[in-house]
Amino acid sequence: MPRSLVGGDLAAPEMAQPYMKKDDDDEEVEYSPFFGIEKGAVLQEARAFHDPQLDVRRCSQVITKLLYLLNQGETFTKVEATEVFFAVTKLFQSSDAGLRRLVYLMIKELSPSSDEVIIVTSSLMKDMNSKTDMYRANAIRVLCRIIDGTLLTQIERYLKQAIVDKNPVVASAALVSGIHLAQANPEIVKRWSNEVQEAVQSRAPLVQFHGLALLHQIRQNDRLAVSKLVSSLTRGSVRSPLAQCLLICYTSQVMRESSMNTQTGDRPFFDFLESSLRHKSEMVILEAARKITEMDVTSRELAPAITVLQLFLSSSKPVLRFAAVRTLNKVAVTRPLAVTNCNVDLESLMSDTNRSIATLAITTLLKTGNESSVDRLMKQITNFMSDIADEFKIVVVEAIRSLCLKFPLKYRSMLNFLSNSLREEGGFEYKKAIVDSMITLIGPRTSDPSRYIRYIYNHVILENATVRASAVSTLAKFGALVDTLKMRFVIGLYSYLQTLGGEVAIGNNEKDAKDFLFGSFDVALANLEASLRTYEPSEEPFDISLVSREVRSLPLQEKKAPGKKAPAAAAAPAPVSAVDAYQKMLSSIPEFAGFGRLFKSSEPVELTEAETEYAVNVVKHIYDSYVVLQYNCTNTIEEQLLEDPERVPAIGKFLNLLKFTVKEVDTSTGEADEDGVEDEYQLEEFEIAAADYMLRVPISNFRNAWENMDPESERVDEYGLGVKREFG
Repeated sequence: MPRSLVGGDLAAPEMAQPYMKKDDDDEEVEYSPFFGIEKGAVLQEARAFHDPQLDVRRCSQVITKLLYLLNQGETFTKVEATEVFFAVTKLFQSSDAGLRRLVYLMIKELSPSSDEVIIVTSSLMKDMNSKTDMYRANAIRVLCRIIDGTLLTQIERYLKQAIVDKNPVVASAALVSGIHLAQANPEIVKRWSNEVQEAVQSRAPLVQFHGLALLHQIRQNDRLAVSKLVSSLTRGSVRSPLAQCLLICYTSQVMRESSMNTQTGDRPFFDFLESSLRHKSEMVILEAARKITEMDVTSRELAPAITVLQLFLSSSKPVLRFAAVRTLNKVAVTRPLAVTNCNVDLESLMSDTNRSIATLAITTLLKTGNESSVDRLMKQITNFMSDIADEFKIVVVEAIRSLCLKFPLKYRSMLNFLSNSLREEGGFEYKKAIVDSMITLIGPRTSDPSRYIRYIYNHVILENATVRASAVSTLAKFGALVDTLKMRFVIGLYSYLQTLGGEVAIGNNEKDAKDFLFGSFDVALANLEASLRTYEPSEEPFDISLVSREVRSLPLQEKKAPGKKAPAAAAAPAPVSAVDAYQKMLSSIPEFAGFGRLFKSSEPVELTEAETEYAVNVVKHIYDSYVVLQYNCTNTIEEQLLEDPERVPAIGKFLNLLKFTVKEVDTSTGEADEDGVEDEYQLEEFEIAAADYMLRVPISNFRNAWENMDPESERVDEYGLGVKREFG
């Protein structure tokens, strides 16, 4: 949400309430203009929009509150959104510029339906042809956000004129709108090529930037056209630094696709990138250096980019130092020798006041330095690990892991650092990176793996169920990987199982054991839990192959706000997944009992409008060799009874015709007439697409899952994917 909406005149004193306690020195109190507001109260305040004499200040405050609620994820019902929308349209009668801008924002956020758009279109069209440029620009943005393709053709002429408008704000608004419209109506936007090409030659920086972005989006599927565009613009007709950065991106893309960087002789595109290193704008220099470092170039071609980045390391601007050291950090992963010349400058950044810059400098030195400097760098980085974000802590952990593999003699100091970091505060991804690194460095592949047995086995005996399960799994993996220790682990697990009073059978199928231990577990844990809860003990054992592989999204009402704990009374057993419920229902029908395991069930596809007298939807059930279509028919007329419903599909298409017998019902007695009238009802068509045969499944170890795939499943091909970016 823009800052202008929560500050200045809009944050009235009566809206502000303290939301934090006073500081220890009892000097300051922090205020929030939105603390404690409720949707119901704000909707009541929105009645002020209907007053004959509008209070501009009050209306601005109410719209600001509504925008805050929407941006905080508050949901409005259809009725509430409609009432607010029609109330907001009343504010077009006010000529206050600030209030008009808020009205534009509110209409964009509400995203009115096609029926409601008609109400506001005339007002927006009037503003789009206004003499006030601010009205024109904002009206264009709003119109293009809410209209469909039919209405777009009616205002296309005005948008073309706006693209070449003398006012850069209006032209930029039209170009940004074109970028968004091109995603849904590409054919219409393609007709604007002449106007967009004229905008690319504009002297206004933003107009040229947005014009180039839109022109590339229009031509992105034509590789030759993109190449010609880049070739014509690299000759020096781009003045805007933003457009120049965009052109550098497109140039590197063309070079990758055409493999020009592997050719010898004249290379105008690479010469353009190299000349951009001498541009007067710092952002252009950084973008050119970054793109060159990402390419497969020789050391001689890489040297100018490294030199430029080295100069930025000593810049007085923190943003330049950060951008340079981050780029060099990535280069050091694949070409550490190329970054070695920057080590002196990187050493000076180790004490930088910006902890992110210092972290990247140290991790870069870890990748490029020698074994004698490791201890000093580790001591330096330990001093401020608690002051940096998890994102950079992960960078440190990954650098240490690669350093351990490079200098095995430093294992002990590195592992001590990782183990100490594991005890500190941090998020899941950070802790996961530490654990993964430690597992990579220690474990079954060490010179003496037997020394870990006692420590792991103690957790099997003494800890809670979750830790015991992890310990048992770890012991099993040791036994599977270390043949000399296999029997020791088997005996330990055997004695542990006997203490639980269970029957024990030792198997010898080593392949199945390794597949189970190291293979990918493709069953969602929530689905497994739900199936186990509904499993009734019987002579037939629990079959994990019948558990649904579909990843079930958590319903919105089940999601908790971060930092809040649900009350104990709210705890409930895991719900049964839709596929499990359908599987149980369909297997109880004799005709479907022999179809095997249900692979996937789709969401209901509506075949009628919501307001019709007969509501029909279809659910597609996918088996290995069968497809079952389940039609759900609901009669919304109390005075009628439907009997013998039948769907009649047309040959070769899934066009649907519902046939049934209608019988009148006496609402007082609830009895239906014996005689009925045959009738039919046309339903919407539907299709079974390739996506219906695909299922999203969780992969605990992607690398193992990828490597274990059948080579026959792999296909290699080249595809041209256009660059997608957001502008405006």
